[in-house]
Parts: sequence; structure tokens; C-alpha cells
Amino acid sequence: MKKVSKSLFVNFLVFMFLPISSLSGVNQYPIVLVHGFIGWGPEEMGGYPYWGGDLDLTGFLESFGFEVFTVSVGPVSSNWERAVETFYQIKGGQVDYGKNHSNEWGIIQKPEEKNYSGLYPEWNYDHPVHFIGHSMGGQTIRMLAYQLTHSFQTDSIFEDVEESTLMNIEQSGWIKSITTISTPHNGTTLSNLVTKTVPFLQNFIILGAVVETEFYDFDLQHWGFIREENESWINYFKRMRNHPAWNTKNISSWDLSVQGAQELNTILLAQPDIFYFSFTTSTTHKNKKTGKQQPDKNTSLMLRIKSSLMGSKTVQFHDGTATDSLWFENDGVVNTISQKGPTTGKNDADPLADYNSSETLTPGQWYIMGKIKMDHWKIVGQGKISGEEEEFILSLYLEHLKRLWNLPN
Repeated sequence: MKKVSKSLFVNFLVFMFLPISSLSGVNQYPIVLVHGFIGWGPEEMGGYPYWGGDLDLTGFLESFGFEVFTVSVGPVSSNWERAVETFYQIKGGQVDYGKNHSNEWGIIQKPEEKNYSGLYPEWNYDHPVHFIGHSMGGQTIRMLAYQLTHSFQTDSIFEDVEESTLMNIEQSGWIKSITTISTPHNGTTLSNLVTKTVPFLQNFIILGAVVETEFYDFDLQHWGFIREENESWINYFKRMRNHPAWNTKNISSWDLSVQGAQELNTILLAQPDIFYFSFTTSTTHKNKKTGKQQPDKNTSLMLRIKSSLMGSKTVQFHDGTATDSLWFENDGVVNTISQKGPTTGKNDADPLADYNSSETLTPGQWYIMGKIKMDHWKIVGQGKISGEEEEFILSLYLEHLKRLWNLPN
């Protein structure tokens, strides 16, 4: 744990005013953190934490007795593949993306490089976990809940038979709660507005993936991002540049788009035995003259241009529909309205309600935890953070984990 300083002391004071019994709830299950798009794991970026940055959120929470695990999944992969990787990193074993999925998208079903001992091998119905996901990580967790509770066998004898536990057997009760932070449940218009940058992003990803380094891993071994024997670097780059996956729906850019999220919402419905929470963030305010949203002064410099773009542009779709001004408010990456919970699927929308600490919580519906005036990266401790913001962030996570421990059975 790199830095908690006075904030640790402040939070100890907070906990002194709570009854001791409130810290020993009936659901003291491990917490699993899932990062978002372009995120990284604890062994990457020179050990600089995605969760908390210099605050080292994982270490901070562990100092209070919480058991916290952090997974490292494909930063640009689809939610299906990220969810599969999350499962095997926790449970352990050889990653298996499923025969049907792998055949459909032309990927390696069981990449040898992805075989894990398991962060929590005992994970099952009797030993569930609490999931917390930032940004795309929230979508990934919802996908994993779907995969766990569905069998992906087919009726046709000509189709491949799924062999993995995840794909073949329905497993309910493995997840006690899902908490999403700044998650684009209904997509983000940023994904639709920046399509012109995709070629640049592709080159960036390919260059990062073909250079062997432990500093950052794009985890695209299942795409065949492995240099063949006697293959030149230029041929390797060209082969990956022309990989068919860039133009399919099996990639993060589709899942994060407004249209892609709508497709996900059609199947990723709230489950009756899981508690759902969503934290929303905003770093903009309305310009009274234009009616558009503009960045707050404390918005991170790297997000201000994106925030202005999202705060002033609507997105037109091929079916004639479009987003409206309700989508303008944002946190620099995700539209605030999209973070509350999934509402755009073709099936009945998940129930959403504002959180009320005086009411008994029930599973199967989303509790909106209120809007936080903070940008997309500050909420996980990234960027320039003031002492007041530091204390707020640490208290926010600490209080919520206590809330999760005390969920009703």
C-alpha cells in the first residue's frame, strides 16, 4: 500500500462511530475488482495500480480486513471474452472461450498462455463473491453473470459440443452482488463520435501487442497475436493490421457503442438473486446560453476535449433515431444517463430505483447510488487528486464494501 496518510486516519475515525457488529455482516465474501477499457492488471504498468493509483485502493481496503482480488482482462477485447477471462482467473484453469464463440469469430479457443492457478479456487454457490467493475468492467461482470447461468449447448448434432464448466453447466448463486462505477450500460456516445480515430487506435494496439513487454499486455493471444517462426516484424504487423476481428462485433468498440450496448441489454437482464448497485459520475455543467454541457474546471486535462464533444453532439443512427440533450451530461468518457443502469434493451428494462439507506434492499433490481461530481478517471484514483477528493474516494469504497458485507440473505 503506497499512500493513505491522513485519509486512513480519517476513515478509522469514521469507523469508530459505527457499531463493531456492523463490520461483521453475514455476507463477508471476497471482493473482485474488474477494470475497464484499456485497463491493466496489478503486475503491469510497473506495479502502478489501476484501482486507486497512488492511493492503492486494494491495499487500503485490505487493511480493514476485506479480502480483495483484482483481475486483469483484455483491455480491448469483447465483453464475452473479458468475462471468460475473469471466470478462469478467479476459479483457475485453462481459458476456454467456447467452441461456438471461437468458431464464429475465428479466434483461438484455448490460448496456451492463458492458464491460471486461480485467485479464489473455492468460488462456487457456497462461496460467492461481490463484483465491482469500473467503466466497461461493469458490462463485463453482467456478461459473466449471464454466462454462469446459461448453457450454450445447441440442439443440432452437427454443432460443436461445449466442454467447459462455464459454457456447459448453469451455475446460479455464485455472485452475491454487482456494483458498477461509471459504466456505459447503455453505451457511450464517445464510441460513436470517435470512429475516425479507429485506424490510429488499431495501429497503437498492434504496436503495443507485437512488442514483447511485461509493462502492458493487450491480452490478444486468442487473436493469434503471436509472431510466427521466421516471420518478419513488418509481416507480423501487417497480418495483425488485417485481422478480421477489427471489423466485427466481437470487440470492445462495438460493446461500448450505443447500438452494441442495446444488443447486450437484450440478454444481460438482472437476475433475481443478485444485488445491483450503480455509481454515476459527472464532470460537466450546463451552459445557460447554449444549453450544451461543458467541462467543470476540475476535469482532467486529457478528458476536457472529449467531454466537450460529448456535451454538445448528438449521435444519429441508421434507423433514423438519435440521442438527445439528455445524453450531453458526461464524465469525460461515459454519458451520465447511461451509467444508472441498463434501460435500452429490447426486452423489459431492468428495474431501477434510487438508493435509500432506510429501506430494506432486495435483489434483482438496480440501486442508483447518486451522482458524484468527479470525472471518469478520478473516481478510481487516477489523475491529479486533491486531499479532499482522496478522502472522499477512500471513504466511498470503504462504506460501500461495508454495505455489501451487510446485505440481507
